[in-house]
Parts: sequence; C-alpha cells; structure tokens
Amino acid sequence: MTSFTRAPRRKPARRIAAVGVVSAGALLLAACSDNGDDMGGMDHDGDSSASSTAEPGKSAAAKDFNDADVTFAQMMIPHHEQALEMAKLADSRAADSKIKDIAGKIEKAQDPEIKKMKGWLNSWDKPTEAESMPGMDHSGMNGMMSDEDMKELKGMTGAKFDKMFAEMMIEHHNGAISMAKAEQKDGKNSDAKKTAEDIVKGQSAEVKQLQSILDQL
Repeated sequence: MTSFTRAPRRKPARRIAAVGVVSAGALLLAACSDNGDDMGGMDHDGDSSASSTAEPGKSAAAKDFNDADVTFAQMMIPHHEQALEMAKLADSRAADSKIKDIAGKIEKAQDPEIKKMKGWLNSWDKPTEAESMPGMDHSGMNGMMSDEDMKELKGMTGAKFDKMFAEMMIEHHNGAISMAKAEQKDGKNSDAKKTAEDIVKGQSAEVKQLQSILDQL
C-alpha cells in the first residue's frame, strides 16, 4: 500500500513497473489471507481472527458456535464445580475404596473440562456465568444438589457417606448426561460437541459403577 501513496514521486519506468508487480502480489496475498479469515469467521460473534497459541478451550473452530453451545458451557461449569466439591469430600469421609476411586476420576476429568469451557466462553466473548446464575441456588437444575443436600453430605462419614454420595452423584451425573445430549443435538461448536460426547460416555459408565456399589451397601 505504501508504494501507491508515494506515486507522485518521479521514478524510472522500470522501477515503477517492478514495484507495481511486487505491490500487486502483496495485495493479492493479503486479500487471500483476509478472505480466508472472513470465511472462517462468517456468521459468528467477535473477531474472525484466532490466536494460534495453545490456550484452554481454543482451537481452529473456536469461533464456530451458537446459543446452545453457550448455554451448555455456562450451565455445565457450575454443574462440574459442584461435582468436584462432592468428590473432594470423599478423601476424608468415604469408607469404600471404590467410592474414592470414582471421586478421583471425577476430579481428574471435570477440573480440566471446567478450564476448557471457560476458555470457550472467553473466546466467544460470553460471560462464564449466565446472568441469572451468580449466587443463586441451582438445586433442581439438571441433577444439582441443594445447599441443604451438600450440608448433609458434609456431615456424614463411612458407609452413610458412601451411600448418600452414590445416590447424589448418580442423580448429578444423570443431569449432566441430559445436558450433554442436548448439546450433541443442538450445538454447533465441534469442541463443545466432542466434550459433550465424552461426558455422556464417561459419566454413563460411572453411573453404572455407582449403582453397582450402591446395590452392595
């Protein structure tokens, strides 16, 4: 672009021609590059350009999302956070080693997923919480436990804790599975849909394990 703004300056004919060819080539490359970005960012919110550096929740498809993807991430974050809160209680309260093992798996799987989902929302320029969420009691929302339920669980140890943990986590997981299936059906973002698939598979298997433990308690 610089060569065109300085056109009034007199230059030899050959040099002008050469500069014109180079400039045209540069403009063509820039146009191709811009067109690629624009196509990748069509019908999306936010800037069409995406960082190539590895960040949680970001990928080549980061800008390809819809309202279902946003809702999935915003709802699943507090859902996972409560599951982590429940899982961390098992270390000092559970008696059954299988309960402790499942609790460990929950922590290992869901903590990275929370970071990933927050990364998506940041890349989409969306809040990590829905407007109605801060400070609200999520009880009744897709298997979420009430504050009273959580308080009761914290007061238990041994076999009583194991039984209540298994019952609560089965309900909690079923809620997450329902949310994940909705994302698989209605979502658009490939990363979000893949995470939803992982949640359905992983938590369905854990529900079976928890039910087996519960049947033996």
